[in-house]
Amino acid sequence: MTDSSSLSPSVFVHPTADVEEGARVGDGTKVWHLAHVRSSAQVGAGCVIGRNVYVDAGVTVGDLVKIQNNVSVYQGVTIEDEVFVGPCAVFTNDFRPRAQNPDWTITPTLVRRGASIGANATLVCGIEVGEYAMIAAGSVVTRDVAPYQLVAGNPARPKGWVDERGEVVSRDVENPPQRG
Repeated sequence: MTDSSSLSPSVFVHPTADVEEGARVGDGTKVWHLAHVRSSAQVGAGCVIGRNVYVDAGVTVGDLVKIQNNVSVYQGVTIEDEVFVGPCAVFTNDFRPRAQNPDWTITPTLVRRGASIGANATLVCGIEVGEYAMIAAGSVVTRDVAPYQLVAGNPARPKGWVDERGEVVSRDVENPPQRG
């Protein structure tokens, strides 16, 4: 566990959490019960890392991100600022998982600013979730999600468009509304 003197005094780490030496955690972030932040992970300022969250080595989490309970964020995942990740959401990082694979490579996933990922959603690696996009609970995302797009289902399909507050502004899946 990280020596608490290496973290800003404004960072809260629950006594049962493990923040490894070399992890960077921003000011005002809270790391809750049984969470694990690996060495070389970067977690921004003002984040909430929920119970039993795993943030792997090399992961980058932006500022003001909320990762709910029981989420694993594996190597290759980048989460930008102000993203919400619902409970039990799953990120993958391997297209062809095998217990033994000497040729294994990480396939990156990018979640852009302000996006929301619903509870129990699965994001297959190699995708980009656009800014302020919304992924419905239980969705299996196998393709990129456009900025402000609402997707749902298995596999996730477009269902409309949302604004920065997450309100549905159009159900026309073909034509995003004008912004600004």
